[in-house]
Amino acid sequence: MRAERTRCRLSLAACLAVALAAAGCVTSQDIEGLQTQLADVQRQMLQMQKQAPSKQDVGDLQTNVAKQMDSLLKTEADMQVKLHDLSSQIDELQAKLEDTNYRLSQLSQQIASTNQELKSFRPAPQPSGGGGGADPQSLYNAAYNDYLKGSYDLSMREFQEYLNNFPNTDLSDNATYWIGECYYRQKRYRQAVEQFDAVLARYARSDKAASALLKKGYAQLELGERQQGIIQLRQVVRLYPTSDEANLARQRLRELGI
Repeated sequence: MRAERTRCRLSLAACLAVALAAAGCVTSQDIEGLQTQLADVQRQMLQMQKQAPSKQDVGDLQTNVAKQMDSLLKTEADMQVKLHDLSSQIDELQAKLEDTNYRLSQLSQQIASTNQELKSFRPAPQPSGGGGGADPQSLYNAAYNDYLKGSYDLSMREFQEYLNNFPNTDLSDNATYWIGECYYRQKRYRQAVEQFDAVLARYARSDKAASALLKKGYAQLELGERQQGIIQLRQVVRLYPTSDEANLARQRLRELGI
């Protein structure tokens, strides 16, 4: 449009110059001035033509912009894929971590339970005076070994024989406790509760008191006596807060949602 207007102005100026010359009313200076103006207009038109972008330039520019947009969109899509993969890896690692923590918790519980049993196995004192009769050491050890083998009926008889012959030794409380454990292993939970009660009643200061209280709580839970079982577990935590039994009680309470 600008070029067309410029051509029109040139045509108009040329016609005006011819008309003035034909009329004889212009001087040579007027014609020279008009020619100068025509030259200025031509220069302006050439400059405008140089500055104005061609259709080819505009097309190239649009193509370049489109390529850059495609590249940006592809980069964004790649980043979204990588972000999704990273999120999946994080979820997988989190699941593995939770599984590891659970396994460690189970292992810690097993270790505490094993330690509890090992603590109870200490040598029985030898009777003084060197008199005859059964050897308390051998009798206790035989009863405990049968318990470890799973021969619970035999173990109970042997522990009861130990109590009948040696009712007031340092291991009498242990023998009473392991009879309760034999009942518990046989899932005879009511008899187990009664036996653990016997430990708590006869040997209140025994080092097996915490274990008896813990296992009494376990047995009551197995019997469906949830509230009574929870009370026993809380008693373990309250009375023996730093013991292995307290750690086991806390673990069981967490499993119960308490």
